[in-house]
Amino acid sequence: MIAYLDGKLAYKDPTYVIIDVSGVGYQVKISLQTYAALHNTGERCKLHTLLIIREDSHTLFGFFEGAEKELFEDLISVSGIGPSTAMIMLSSLSSAEIKHAIISEDVRTIQSIKGIGLKTAQRAIIELKDKLKKESLLGGVTPNIFAPANSALRNEALTALVTLGIARAVAEKSIDMIIKREGNEITLEQLIKLALR
Repeated sequence: MIAYLDGKLAYKDPTYVIIDVSGVGYQVKISLQTYAALHNTGERCKLHTLLIIREDSHTLFGFFEGAEKELFEDLISVSGIGPSTAMIMLSSLSSAEIKHAIISEDVRTIQSIKGIGLKTAQRAIIELKDKLKKESLLGGVTPNIFAPANSALRNEALTALVTLGIARAVAEKSIDMIIKREGNEITLEQLIKLALR
């Protein structure tokens, strides 16, 4: 209904902002990701928004980036994750970390978020894993999001394994498991050797 708001940032709080759009102040709930991305009050800003209407409230949720809004919509589609819980998730971890945890079936990371139990974490993985993986591939982004240092290592190892005749999907899964288990200190040679076992 309201796709975005473009106006002056009148008030900024870690959980919500008020945006003045032509003299009308819109109170918008935000995550810590969006809070960190916003500039000082009095400056112009644009937030992608989603209006959620309940019997007892009309709540506007705002996101600095469209990708965060899309992830929020994906999260609230999961049974047991409401808008407030989804905002806690987006405030606890970055969008990339949430997507990576879901795609790599990292139940522990998702469950570490306040308000998320084992069953809800498992449900989120089951319901969103394939969708997020497909979105990541269509967007030209690898579904596994690692720190930049690991990214180069991962890509070199992946190229080597594919050149050796190992299927790309099998190689990716193997590399990701090894990096997760061994940590950031592993060398390229060790990573390839372990992946070939």
